[in-house]
Amino acid sequence: MKIKTIISIIVVALISSIVGSVLTFNMMKGKAVDATDKGKNIKIVNTGETKKQNVYQAVAEKASPSVVGIITETTKTDDFFNIKEAVQGSGTGFVVDKRGYILTNAHVVGDGQVKTVKVIYNEGKTTTGKVLWYDTALDLAIVKVDVKGLVPAELGNSDDVKVGDIAIAIGNPLGTDLMTTVTQGIISGLNRDVSTKNANMSGLLQTDASINPGNSGGPLLNQEGQVIGINTVKANADNLGFAIPINTAKAIVQKVMEDGTYKKPIIGIIGIDVKTFVSYSGQDIGVDNGIIVKTVEANTIASKLGIKPGDIIVKVNGKEIKNRGDLSKIMYNYSNGDKLDIEVIRDGKEINLAK
Repeated sequence: MKIKTIISIIVVALISSIVGSVLTFNMMKGKAVDATDKGKNIKIVNTGETKKQNVYQAVAEKASPSVVGIITETTKTDDFFNIKEAVQGSGTGFVVDKRGYILTNAHVVGDGQVKTVKVIYNEGKTTTGKVLWYDTALDLAIVKVDVKGLVPAELGNSDDVKVGDIAIAIGNPLGTDLMTTVTQGIISGLNRDVSTKNANMSGLLQTDASINPGNSGGPLLNQEGQVIGINTVKANADNLGFAIPINTAKAIVQKVMEDGTYKKPIIGIIGIDVKTFVSYSGQDIGVDNGIIVKTVEANTIASKLGIKPGDIIVKVNGKEIKNRGDLSKIMYNYSNGDKLDIEVIRDGKEINLAK
C-alpha cells in the first residue's frame, strides 16, 4: 500500500508539473505575441467596422480607396526634326474631398502643361481630370474630376511628426500595373533640403519607405492612416525618399475648393537662391542660405517694404529662408493686411524691413 501510495503521489506530481508547464508556456506565448504584435484596432472609415489587424493592414485598408492613378499625355517636339509626338507619363494622387479634388505633384501633371489627364480610381475605373492649380516651386498640383462616391483621405498634422515614427507609402510604382502598392518604413529625418531639375525644395520629410518612379504624388501615412506627406522624389540611393509635409498643402487645398483656384500674393521680386548662385559662380557671398534679389517690381509688397536689388532675403517673420520654396510657402499663407517682417543682408549688414 505504501508503495502504491508513493507511486500515486509521484504520478500526480508529474501530471501537475506537465500541466503547469503547458499553461505557463501558453501564457508566456500569449504575452510574447502581445508584446511584439503591432496590431491595433483602427476604425475603417469606408466600412465603419472595427477589425483586429496589424498596423500595415489597417492603414492599407483605410487609405487605399483614396489613392488614384494619374496618366498624362504631353506633346513633345523633337529639337532636330521639329516633329511633335505624344509622350505618356504616370504618377499617383489621392482624394482630399469627396467632390473630386485630388492632390498630387506638379511634375506628375507636367507642371500644368499636359494635354490630357486621366484618373484611374476604384480599382480600374477611368475618368478625365482637369488641372485646377499647380506650383512648380512647391511641386504640388490639384486635379478635379466629376465623380461621385469618392473616398477622401484623412489628413494628419505633419508638424507632429517625429524621427522614428512609422511611415507607410501607397502609390503606383513603375506605372499602373502595380497600383496601390504599399511599402513601409520610418521617418528618417525632418526638414531636409533636396534639389531637383525644377526646384530647390526644403522642409521635406525623409523616409526609408520604398518610393519609386510612379509613386510621386501618393500619400505618406502615419500609423493612424492619416496623410502626413505627399511623396515627391527619390534620391539616387536605396531607402532614401522624400515627401512634402501635408501642412504645406492644407491652406492651398481649402482655397482651391472654395474658389476653384488659388493665386498666392506676389511679393514682387525676381531672385536666385544663394546655393544656386554660389554653385555656378564660385563666389563666397558670406551667407549659406537665402534669396539674392535681382529685380524689384514697382507697386508690390517688396517695393513698399523697401527691398532693393542686391539684398539677400534671409528671414521672413522669424523663419529662416533657405530658398524660393520657403518664401513661396510663407506667401501662400499671407493675406492682405498681414504683417511681414523681413530680414535682409545689405552690404554685409543685417537690416530689418517691416510692413
